[in-house]
Amino acid sequence: SDVILLLMVNDRKLVSRTEIEVAPRLAGKSTIGVVAAKALGYNFIDSDLLIQAEGGDILEHLIKKRGIDGFLALENRVNRDIDAKRTVIATGGSVCYCDEAMQALKKNGVVVYIKQDFEAIRKRVGNLNKRGVVIRQGTTLRALYDERAPLYEKYADLVVDVSGSRNLKESIDTVISAIESSNLLR
Repeated sequence: SDVILLLMVNDRKLVSRTEIEVAPRLAGKSTIGVVAAKALGYNFIDSDLLIQAEGGDILEHLIKKRGIDGFLALENRVNRDIDAKRTVIATGGSVCYCDEAMQALKKNGVVVYIKQDFEAIRKRVGNLNKRGVVIRQGTTLRALYDERAPLYEKYADLVVDVSGSRNLKESIDTVISAIESSNLLR
């Protein structure tokens, strides 16, 4: 849920597909995901909320209590086990470290990576430790971005670059247009 949005559309084999968004924290995945779901006539799931429900706490506290590896195990399990049709799923940004979850999401849907340039993300960040971001001690935001971007691209069926968007509405329009013209949901 960082700066890259990976949007998964579920069920590749049926007309009713699911869309999965994967991106780094602060990329606007949840906001874009909700609007995309409405535009496509789909349901919407924010997998961070599922993780919080299963873990019994907010992301920031779950990371502190369980450690990064423990949190990633929870994130992997929750995302792997999502069973939804005709649903836009906004994942957390660190799901890119969860190969099992990403393989399940790709099998069941279309993964859309909403790419945004580093500077736009940097401006939105604030305190990473208060945002529930999976980041190892001593790692900079730039290093995190550089580490995750290739993973998002690796799993994506569609990459939508919103770096040039002037505002959120323009980003939303760009994403919806790219999804609709991609023919991936057919």
